[in-house]
Amino acid sequence: MKLTIERTALLHSLGHVQSVVERRNTIPILSNVLLEAKGDRLALTATDMELAIVEQVAVDASQAGAVTVPAHTLYDIVRKLPEGAQVQLELSGDGQQTTIKAGRSRFQLATLPKEDFPATGSGELPHQFPLSAGDLKGLIDRTKFAISTEETRYYLNGIYLHAFSSGKQKALRAVATDGHRLARVEMPLPEGAENIPGVIIPRKAVNELRKLIEETTGSVAVSLSESRIRFAFDDVILTSKLIDGSFPDYHRVIPNNNDKMLEVDRKAFRDAVDRVSTISSEKSRAVKLSLKSGLLTLSATSAEQGSATEELEVKYDGAPIDIGFNSRYLLDIADEIEGEGMQILLADSVAPTLMRDMADAQALYVLMPMRV
Repeated sequence: MKLTIERTALLHSLGHVQSVVERRNTIPILSNVLLEAKGDRLALTATDMELAIVEQVAVDASQAGAVTVPAHTLYDIVRKLPEGAQVQLELSGDGQQTTIKAGRSRFQLATLPKEDFPATGSGELPHQFPLSAGDLKGLIDRTKFAISTEETRYYLNGIYLHAFSSGKQKALRAVATDGHRLARVEMPLPEGAENIPGVIIPRKAVNELRKLIEETTGSVAVSLSESRIRFAFDDVILTSKLIDGSFPDYHRVIPNNNDKMLEVDRKAFRDAVDRVSTISSEKSRAVKLSLKSGLLTLSATSAEQGSATEELEVKYDGAPIDIGFNSRYLLDIADEIEGEGMQILLADSVAPTLMRDMADAQALYVLMPMRV
């Protein structure tokens, strides 16, 4: 294998694929990136056995071939080369080393046989449908903050994607919960997604996908089975195993009889929570909301720090109520609401609370209160 590629193009693609590679690996080949040159294309492949990414980039390949080299080392080398440099990669005759040249810089990296690199084929994925990059970003951004990081409840460590239908309503829904808060976002059901199984996309796959689609504006081809999912767009293919578990029946925790309705300016509410929470203890992060007609008082108290209160004029004509929340959770939800108005529906001080974006009926959030 012998090829020449512009440093920026190589760095861009390496930046995508190397982030899949774990820093510590008990299996040496999983620390490597597979480089396959053919014609005017170079395919870069990385995997951790759960998640695989393949990205193609234009090159000038004078000799086709394939090799695996340490992913993070290659990325660091290319990152430190001068901007605009032309990078040459050449595999030695015995296949033991790859030489990297750029200007007067020269590096030699040990290789591992390409035959040892795990196959990343995803098998048959019978369900296929398109999603715009914008819609996919929206589904991810407005739910991923609620993904659980508690490994014992592994079935909550991802986003639950499924088709939902009720009467004439048909939607593609993304749901995430950590047991304390729940985020549910939906969009019109894409053609081809009618019969998809409900699948849980792992947190790492969600994060890598979100980084990859940041730069694209086109359509993303989604393919899935009950055990794997693939996203293909531009010159990138991301394939991931799905979490093998049952997502809980989230409908049961979404309240439908909360009769106390509060409407508040989102930014004013978010900033007030942020200011008052400065006083709350690092452990509980508790903020108390005291509501009476037309007025919301936010307060926090800490034995070490003191106390803080702030008042906001709001639209509320229900019975007075005091309720406490984790301020971090309130801020996470407020940050995902894009409209100016935020609607909060309450029942009492211990029941789940419903939060909505007044400008977007497709997003819904549930937050469990806490004692304050």
